Amino acid sequence: MFPRSINDPVSAAEDSLISEKYVDAVMAQSDALVGIDDVQKSLNRSRASVYRYTNTDARNLNPPFNPKKLNPEYRSDQKDPLLFHPNEVARFAKDVLRIKEVTVEVLNSPSTATQQVLGAILEELRQIRTHLEDLPAAPSDLAARRDRQKRPAA
Repeated sequence: MFPRSINDPVSAAEDSLISEKYVDAVMAQSDALVGIDDVQKSLNRSRASVYRYTNTDARNLNPPFNPKKLNPEYRSDQKDPLLFHPNEVARFAKDVLRIKEVTVEVLNSPSTATQQVLGAILEELRQIRTHLEDLPAAPSDLAARRDRQKRPAA
């Protein structure tokens, strides 16, 4: 899940850069998926035919890859909507439907309330990280820590 081992020594600046890249990669990946309506429009097929092409199974939530079908992304619940990666839609259009020129265009969807809240949380976490990096290094022994706090230990 994390892009590095827990035991690897990493400076605060490197850690910040790694976490920013990881968050940006996850956000870009989730933005790149397209829904069934977009697939329908890009393939110029009816909704029913797109469902017929799709690799789904009532008994198996995430069936194995089928090169002759349109394979959706991983779903954690049966009620989750079918989402497709644009490259998968293009592959299916070229290889299965034999469409010669395929252009899959992913447009940015309007910002939702959830995306705005997540953006605000991310910004606040970045501010907290900056603030923590600006603090002086914590003393390693208890006596120095007690002197820094200017109050007696309990």
